[in-house]
Amino acid sequence: MARDSLSELVAFVAVTRERSFTRAAAQLGVSPSAISHTMKALEERTGERLYQVLAPRFEDIQTELAVLGELRDKPAGTIRITATDYSANTILWPKLGPLLRQYPELKIEIINDYGLSDIVAQRYDMGVRQGDQVSGNMIAVRIAPDLRFAVVGSPAYLKGRPAPEQPQDLARHNCINLRLPTHGGLLAWELQNGKRKVQVRVEGQATFNGTYQKLNAVIDGAGLAYLPEDLVRPHIEAGRLRGVLEDWWPTFPGLHLYYATRRQSSRAVSVVVEALRYEPTKPARAVRKRNAA
Repeated sequence: MARDSLSELVAFVAVTRERSFTRAAAQLGVSPSAISHTMKALEERTGERLYQVLAPRFEDIQTELAVLGELRDKPAGTIRITATDYSANTILWPKLGPLLRQYPELKIEIINDYGLSDIVAQRYDMGVRQGDQVSGNMIAVRIAPDLRFAVVGSPAYLKGRPAPEQPQDLARHNCINLRLPTHGGLLAWELQNGKRKVQVRVEGQATFNGTYQKLNAVIDGAGLAYLPEDLVRPHIEAGRLRGVLEDWWPTFPGLHLYYATRRQSSRAVSVVVEALRYEPTKPARAVRKRNAA
């Protein structure tokens, strides 16, 4: 090692040990200004060497951090959603299918469930319910307009039978039921005419635990069914189904996606929410034509 370099290191040790230029200078028998000059030269040479060694590495680190930032910003992981088959078929998959093609690291698991499961206890990331069924301690985002339910039957079933005119008339009809997993109960038909609301417990030969099985059964003439209007409207217009008790068809708050606050910061959750968020279509403004003078 060069003599000058050794002297600088000796001075560095003395200053570090004594924590004072004055005391280190006295110990080494030199002036404080000489110690200061020596330390400054050491710092400059050491700093330049450190810069030459570390600068390229810092550039590599910054590049890697930028790559990691991009990866973090890309949605990844599995999002588990509990929903009915109706909401899965009509809303979730049509909007989330394209999302999976856009983000290859994202996975979506949709579980068909009519039991109003506790998404926290059952370890779901999200759930879908009507707006009035979402707990107040959840974040809820509307994903569909208000939902109207219809009572329908096929022309073949209604042929030769008097169509029901009041909710109590349903007791004389073969009605297709929906079995709920909670306590094995059957879904009551909630009907409303103005301010009059009734819940009707219907009976019939066919019971299912899914919306689309009910739809197939009513088209086949198995009886009357209580189904979302948007699902049966194409079949009514095509003549495969007829609406009955139309004055009693109720409207419920639209479907909402909901999740716990702890999931709010997840990038995967964010892109799913934005893909599903309902944006009402604004009516086009009428263009007022100015009459020529």
